[in-house]
Amino acid sequence: MVGQALFLLFALFTLLMALGTVVARNLFHAALFLVGVFFGIAVLFILLEAEFLGVAQIVIYIGAIATLIVFAIMLSRNVMGKEAGAYNSQWRWALAGVVFFFLILSWLLVRMPFSLVQAQVPADAITQIGQGFVGHYVVPFEVASVLLLVALVGAIMLARER
Repeated sequence: MVGQALFLLFALFTLLMALGTVVARNLFHAALFLVGVFFGIAVLFILLEAEFLGVAQIVIYIGAIATLIVFAIMLSRNVMGKEAGAYNSQWRWALAGVVFFFLILSWLLVRMPFSLVQAQVPADAITQIGQGFVGHYVVPFEVASVLLLVALVGAIMLARER
């Protein structure tokens, strides 16, 4: 009972942070709200007993991605100035799309039968995950690291003096 209450509390927290990310007028504040979303998702993973995913969420998304986004915002010029434009003129279409998507997902959630399957977790699950990271999935992780490095160098190049 307590676990469900905590889950609902952090799910609400995550949704409010996501709403703050979308409606924040200041880009830096939106990035801070995004850090709150990442933290809420990490807590939800931990509450669902997926501790590895929760820690990975904190290390990768809060530690690396959010830091990179904040540095990119701080190093970019005129991102938060008056000429940047705080609102998109097509926000009504976006709101209609979000409501439509929410209604479809709600309908699917009610209509689909969900069966619960009890599966045993292998004793060497962490070992298998680690072997996957340095074996089969090493190329996607290396590509992601190069992409993050290029984004950081690009932000520095935009911010430096001519």
